[in-house]
Amino acid sequence: MKARALVLCEDAWHPAAVVQDGLSALAGAPVDFDFVTRGDEWSPAQLKGFPVVVVAKANHRCATDQRPWLTEKTRTAFRSFVQAGGGLFLIHSGACYREFPEMRGVTGGAFLSHPDPCLVTVQPKLGHPLTENVATFTVQDEHYFMALDVKDADVFLRALSHHGTQAAGWIRTEGEGRVCVLTPGHNREVWHHPEYQTLVRNGLRWLSETN
Repeated sequence: MKARALVLCEDAWHPAAVVQDGLSALAGAPVDFDFVTRGDEWSPAQLKGFPVVVVAKANHRCATDQRPWLTEKTRTAFRSFVQAGGGLFLIHSGACYREFPEMRGVTGGAFLSHPDPCLVTVQPKLGHPLTENVATFTVQDEHYFMALDVKDADVFLRALSHHGTQAAGWIRTEGEGRVCVLTPGHNREVWHHPEYQTLVRNGLRWLSETN
């Protein structure tokens, strides 16, 4: 029986359906998924029941309610989850917590800005376990520009466009747990691209290995 991963998704700019469709189409995923799309229906206690948590959500309760779901009282939950041995996967808008030191700290960096959607070439680092069976690919996406704060970030992916080059994926450990960050993923085209699906599958597998 597969382990289950908790997936927190949906904000004003990123519909839950994009993430749900992309993960549901993921062949050979090492985990099954439980989705939470409303931040006001989440509590830190839920994390204890899952070995892997995916955050693909900016700090909005849902698409129609832009009040924050992550607050001063709850924003330490994810760092505690990782330190206790959990696997945390931050995908696209899941890295948009620049003003939350605890969340930014466990991520190892934060989203700064992006230009208008454009052609982005996603370039894997050869020989890295997170890029196994992944070839360079190009998609129309938001090219995230990131602050990379920590020296221990193991960057396995770069994103290139006419705007420049950015780190697009890294892993790190903290306490007993693991963190994986993947910045592409704004639209269905990206989530359903075979190379991107392999990246997500590799990330889930690596995060699961700690549990």
